[in-house]
Amino acid sequence: MRPFVTLIERLDQCRGTGERLEALVTYFGVADPADAAWALQVLLAKRRRRLITGRRLRQICLEGSPLPEWLWEACYAHVGDSAETIALLWPGDGALASEPPTSSAAALPLHQWMEQLLPAAVALDGDAQAQAVRGLWQGLDPPQLLVANKLLTGGLRVGVAQGLVVRALARLSGLEETLLQHRLMGEFTASAASWNALLAAAEEGQAVASRPYPFFLASPLELDAGAGQPLPDAASAWLAEWKWDGIRGQLIHRAGEAYLWSRGEELIGESFPELIRAAASLPGGSVLDGEILVWPRDAAQPAAFAQLQRRLGRRGPGQQLLRQCPAVFMAYDLLEQGGVDIRSWPLHQRRAALCDLLTATRETPDSSAAGILQLSPQLPLERWTDLEPLRQQASSAGAEGLMLKALDSPYRSGRRRGQWWKHKRDPYTLDAVLLYAQAGSGRRANLFTDYTFALWNGDGELVTFAKAYSGLDDGEILELDRWIRSHTLERFGPVRAVQPLQVFELAFEGLQASGRHKSGIAVRFPRISRWRRDKPAAEADTLAAAMALLEGGRPATAEERP
Repeated sequence: MRPFVTLIERLDQCRGTGERLEALVTYFGVADPADAAWALQVLLAKRRRRLITGRRLRQICLEGSPLPEWLWEACYAHVGDSAETIALLWPGDGALASEPPTSSAAALPLHQWMEQLLPAAVALDGDAQAQAVRGLWQGLDPPQLLVANKLLTGGLRVGVAQGLVVRALARLSGLEETLLQHRLMGEFTASAASWNALLAAAEEGQAVASRPYPFFLASPLELDAGAGQPLPDAASAWLAEWKWDGIRGQLIHRAGEAYLWSRGEELIGESFPELIRAAASLPGGSVLDGEILVWPRDAAQPAAFAQLQRRLGRRGPGQQLLRQCPAVFMAYDLLEQGGVDIRSWPLHQRRAALCDLLTATRETPDSSAAGILQLSPQLPLERWTDLEPLRQQASSAGAEGLMLKALDSPYRSGRRRGQWWKHKRDPYTLDAVLLYAQAGSGRRANLFTDYTFALWNGDGELVTFAKAYSGLDDGEILELDRWIRSHTLERFGPVRAVQPLQVFELAFEGLQASGRHKSGIAVRFPRISRWRRDKPAAEADTLAAAMALLEGGRPATAEERP
């Protein structure tokens, strides 16, 4: 495992992309195929599950050494991570441990750790498990111990983008990056055979019928008020369509089988059997990119995202749920036609082919696609002055905003700026009072960075409404941390209740009714948009104002808010 630990250390110390690329190429260039496959799976977080909890590791550490619990807690409070705390506190020579030193397992290859050592240790129970884990720790230096524990908890986050790993593999193999990205989509079982198949010459690479293509992602378009021409070329050179509030997916019909993939590279066809039946109506060798939505048959717009959530993770949903939350696939791109990859075609040509395909499919006798496979409509955008009025209509259409795509753009992979943009509607905002704070984790483990906010109810009481963790800059976090420490009213374990004095404007994407929350409302994607130092807590917003938004009120603009 030593070469892999060296790679992780080097990646952590690299200052630029070029250095990281060289580190990856160097490692993969000499690694055993089985080790390389496991390293790739770990770096790309390819469905690596947690084998053991951080709490259990803490228990194993404390039971196997004379470390006092207060020392552990003090160190953990500063570091914020169990695996790193153990790496810093555990005696590497075994002198203070209950188990005698053994020969270090660090010399064993990575694939043996992943396939044998770690699974065998965690498969045991109680003391036997603890002894096995501590046995693996013996003889490991702190960097090796940190990586070993991160592999146990499934929490190894290297901060290397998939695109950079693919670039390294492309340099190593001489293959095109797009081919490697395609081969890495979907399932990847770490093995020497999988590694060799990944890097096989293009003509030798065996096609997998279920495999999706890498998704092309849009970049956020943020415009100043009164912006003239926001993008190059005339407005007529761009396709405008709604940014639907659903789940991105690819619908595939190949080799007589249908598949539905999420953007998270998960097969989710079992949750949406009607979409699988509709896909079977498509000609063989068809791959559609689009959005999964819940859309009642007679409704003018899709249902709220909360209705779609009811379908997620359900294997074989019952007839009642299928009736209450009927799914549609809103298609907006065609990636494969007749088994031919057409991603290099310009968008206007792919869209024309998609339109013809859907029309022909719906007209097929006994087709299951009618009303289920839909074409995302093209919105009228003749001049740039039409853009903002169109965006303001997104809420009434049940959308998050607009998508803008260059009509001559190919279908690329990942987030490439310049050709696909998302222009979301203004977020909802409410002014809320800070009630509770909790320390963060990692590099912010010694700072209060996790906040709970409240709104006023009709009885003049503050009711918790949302939690937020982002939106403040480093200077504001430090200032607020000092304020929290000096204005703490009570402590509940790691949580501090503070004087209800500070007001923050929270931005969020939507609201939904919830019986699990004290406020009766669940908030979607809350974040702090600004610190309202100018506003006393008594003037913060109310639950009634939140309910008004829930019932269809539009969010106030920045100019309208006090």
